[in-house]
Amino acid sequence: MRKLALSEDILMQVDKPARYIGNELNSVMKDPSEVAVSFVMCFPDVYEVGMSHQGIQILYDMYNREEGIYCERLYSPWPDLHKIMKERNIPLFTLETQTAVRDKDFLGITIQYEMCYTNILQILDLSQIPLLAKDRGEEDPIVVGGGPCTYNPEPIAPFFDMFFLGEGEVNNVDVVRLYERMKKEGVYSREDFLHEAAKFPGVYVPAFFTPVYQEDGRLEDWEVKYDDIPSRVRRQVMMDMDHATYPVHPIVPFVRSVQDRVVIEIMRGCIRGCRFCQAGMVYRPTREKSLATLKSYVEEMLSSSGYDEISLSSLSSSDYRGLSDFLDYLIDKCDREKINISLPSLRIDAFSLDVMSKIQDVRKSSVTFAPEAGSQRMRDVINKGISLEEIMSGAKEAFHGGWNKLKLYFMLGLPTETDEDIMAIPRLGNDLAALYFEEIPKDQRNGRAQITMSTSFFVPKPFTPFQWAPMHPPEDYIRRARLVKDTMHEQLNRKSLHYEWHHPQISVLEGIFARGDRKVANAILWAYTQKGQIYDAWSEYFNDGVWQEAFDRFGISADFYAYRQRPLDEIFPWDFIDCGLTRPFLEREWKNAMAGKLTPNCRDQCSGCGMRSMGGGVCFENQNPLR
Repeated sequence: MRKLALSEDILMQVDKPARYIGNELNSVMKDPSEVAVSFVMCFPDVYEVGMSHQGIQILYDMYNREEGIYCERLYSPWPDLHKIMKERNIPLFTLETQTAVRDKDFLGITIQYEMCYTNILQILDLSQIPLLAKDRGEEDPIVVGGGPCTYNPEPIAPFFDMFFLGEGEVNNVDVVRLYERMKKEGVYSREDFLHEAAKFPGVYVPAFFTPVYQEDGRLEDWEVKYDDIPSRVRRQVMMDMDHATYPVHPIVPFVRSVQDRVVIEIMRGCIRGCRFCQAGMVYRPTREKSLATLKSYVEEMLSSSGYDEISLSSLSSSDYRGLSDFLDYLIDKCDREKINISLPSLRIDAFSLDVMSKIQDVRKSSVTFAPEAGSQRMRDVINKGISLEEIMSGAKEAFHGGWNKLKLYFMLGLPTETDEDIMAIPRLGNDLAALYFEEIPKDQRNGRAQITMSTSFFVPKPFTPFQWAPMHPPEDYIRRARLVKDTMHEQLNRKSLHYEWHHPQISVLEGIFARGDRKVANAILWAYTQKGQIYDAWSEYFNDGVWQEAFDRFGISADFYAYRQRPLDEIFPWDFIDCGLTRPFLEREWKNAMAGKLTPNCRDQCSGCGMRSMGGGVCFENQNPLR
């Protein structure tokens, strides 16, 4: 294969050329001529962001442990290199061998957030692979998608040959082995391979599913091309976490990444059941790794990487059953070896704060907490499961522990939200600042209390109880943010309060993509091919005018896709997917939300979500028979 390493003159023209040279510590080098199948694993964002994603390292490690398979990596070129590659007709290449992506067998793209959709087209375009799956020939790579956005793959379905739905450790290798076998036996064709692959659990081939629409634009059904493939695709779940592949020799990037440290995944899933949270729903059931496994990870990953910091990864680390024992081990080891510990996803309680006080410089760090809503009424609507008393008690513990900085995350535009709920956000911040001044004597204070309130705008996601909920137009989101700001200035302790908020137009675009159908792909394709739109997640590159023009051209109405409340009987573009949650459960939770009724978390009481359908047995959290 022809090597395509960038010349020195090009590297001198681009920002951070180390993004493109490969050869990092622990990257895998195989001879491409001696492997049967070549796989490229792509993260469609800049190198520093992609190198921080643990999922891509897990799959990279999994494939490269297989004899006869070689997995290389790929990230989105930054706009400066993108421009040069287009001007000089340089095909996009892999990091490991610097060879053309278009010459590989598979291009796998992990899709972690909707705002990378145009970057997917950038990857295909620079690789000189036809953007639409229907235009690809026998020699083009099989383009595969995976990740959380595939819980509604329809807005990007025309760009992909197939999707893996669920966790990649389960049967991804089996599908690649099918490709290898068909090639070896001389019976391979693109259509035949995709037909056979579609018979595997969790594999979705968009070309075999044709959506049928009603006159009003809503979905009516799907026509499935073959009778011998499932009409309902079931996501795959890795239940035995101790025997799952894990990259104990992590790749160490040349450019400092967002998570430049050893990352230890301690569990998957979440017991909490927040109604807005897609990850908390679709990653059920909760699955923990044993202490012995985690300790073995720590020993090997520190020695193989040279990192001096460890971060624990999960949706809710405080809920890991063995957290206390594991932290005792980490604190002892890290104290002896001068290694730092990072603990995201902790609840603000006495135990968590005690742990944090042992591992953080409290005079420099802040305590981060996500109440999500300012009023108790709204916290009950979203099933946050935390009271005002618990918030104040946790803050009191933090202040007495030496912290004076709190960072609080909220959402605006949640279902049933009123102006009173909005104004409760800065009032809560004011009450927390007042608590600091009441609890901590003046001569013991570490400066003024600093309460930072950050709001994002609610985006309803598939397979959540809020999948039926409407969004609000950008001007309404802005009004809500201004109400927070104006109310903050009225507070007695306003000098201790700081407010940050996000870009509402980006949130609305995310909402259209999140719940869109296959017709939305036309607008995505036009925005990239006609306007060169990429890096929409980056505010400096986002262009709302381009997207408004694209939607106008193809009849994509924000009123239809984002702002209307969906009726309970509406067929969604993702309803051909079985993610394990039953429709009655989601409907019940939506009705509970409208009534402000709490549902106990999974550890306290089975919520009857239907997770037993994910492969037999019982949910990890409920060893007794499910109701």
